[in-house]
Amino acid sequence: MFTGIVETVGVVAKCDASSLFIKADKILDGTRIGDSIAVNGVCLTVTRLTGGGFWADVMPETFSRSNLGSLIPGALVNLERAMAADGRFGGHIVSGHIDGRGKITRIQRDGNAVRLWICADKAILRLIVEKGSITVDGISLTVVSVSDADFSISIIPHTLGETTLGSRQVGDSVNLENDIIAKYVERLLGGSAAQRLQSERDEKILTWLGEG
Repeated sequence: MFTGIVETVGVVAKCDASSLFIKADKILDGTRIGDSIAVNGVCLTVTRLTGGGFWADVMPETFSRSNLGSLIPGALVNLERAMAADGRFGGHIVSGHIDGRGKITRIQRDGNAVRLWICADKAILRLIVEKGSITVDGISLTVVSVSDADFSISIIPHTLGETTLGSRQVGDSVNLENDIIAKYVERLLGGSAAQRLQSERDEKILTWLGEG
């Protein structure tokens, strides 16, 4: 489990169709083979420690669902080690299993902060609420606004300086993970409101046909 509080920014040194080698001295303190590290919000397992960095295997499914597939040598990535049992819970519950990608459509200065608008699939947007939590490239952020097409977040100078968001541009792809509590609530309630409404309609039609 992670909290969405990025510890450091690493640099992709090597990448191929099945693995990544990321240089990041700070993140290696106490790290062992088999440990989990969130890379741009994606939970990866450390397979080798060498040369001031770590190797991690990446499945084709992970490459296709995340922006890890577009990484090239020299690319910067957000890194966070799994939360220790006695660690501070600074963000929110983050699993490291992203739900999909979004695209930055607008960037605007907002006082001392920067506001970003991100478009995403409706399946992701329906679980986002204003003032709720969202994970963007592994960063725990608070939602400022949400619509049927996109949502926005406001980023303070510290976060801009300590993560990759400070260098993001319009058109960039970002990894998104919905609040896990929202996902469990939806599952327990039997899916989205639209799905439940359709199910109720189907039941009424079957009942009518049976009576006929």
